[in-house]
Amino acid sequence: MSESPISIVIVEDEPEFRRRFAQIIESEPSMQLVGVAANRREAQTIIDRENFDVLLIDLGLPDGNGIDLIRQVSQKKPDADIMVVTVFGDEQHVVSSIEAGATGYVLKDSTPADVISCIRLLRAGGSPVSPVVARSVLRAIRNRMGATASPAARSATPEDNPLSTRETEILQLLAKGMSFNEIGEILGISPHTVTAHIKKIYRKLAVHSRSEAVYEATQMGLLRT
Repeated sequence: MSESPISIVIVEDEPEFRRRFAQIIESEPSMQLVGVAANRREAQTIIDRENFDVLLIDLGLPDGNGIDLIRQVSQKKPDADIMVVTVFGDEQHVVSSIEAGATGYVLKDSTPADVISCIRLLRAGGSPVSPVVARSVLRAIRNRMGATASPAARSATPEDNPLSTRETEILQLLAKGMSFNEIGEILGISPHTVTAHIKKIYRKLAVHSRSEAVYEATQMGLLRT
């Protein structure tokens, strides 16, 4: 039995890029284009109406900020992956997008083959980023480390915490040794949704396991003792 195609929504205000991305997706048999939006208003309608696996989104929209949409989709559709495709590779845009819930970030100079590979990597649990973007992330981490003399000794403020309230709750339960099923029962959500949240936690903290997540969150002051 073949797997279902990866369903994708595109939010892009520039007609040429929008057309190119749509053609890339429609030419790939393993993927399905379920919606295309040129602005935030159109995107909102599609997001509310459709179920999808991947959101490809630009940040500079004519009627609003793409980061607000990223945050909304991350909270309302935790199973979806969000990949920013933009011309902005600076630290502020990159970090703000990741903190809002983006799971990938590539620049618009990517080739069609790159975009397809990045989408597949997203659905496999990876976090594709362009080299320039990776440099911005590393610079942000260094700046944050330099601004914090003793991370373990401080408590994170809401502005410092890259995790959502739900993700922080799940991380607290992970730290107590709870299983995914137990966390789901406590919070009233399915184990599948718990797994989706944990995947986002790992990406935001740049870790690959429960122990690494707990250690990193403790160092950042995100966990209550």
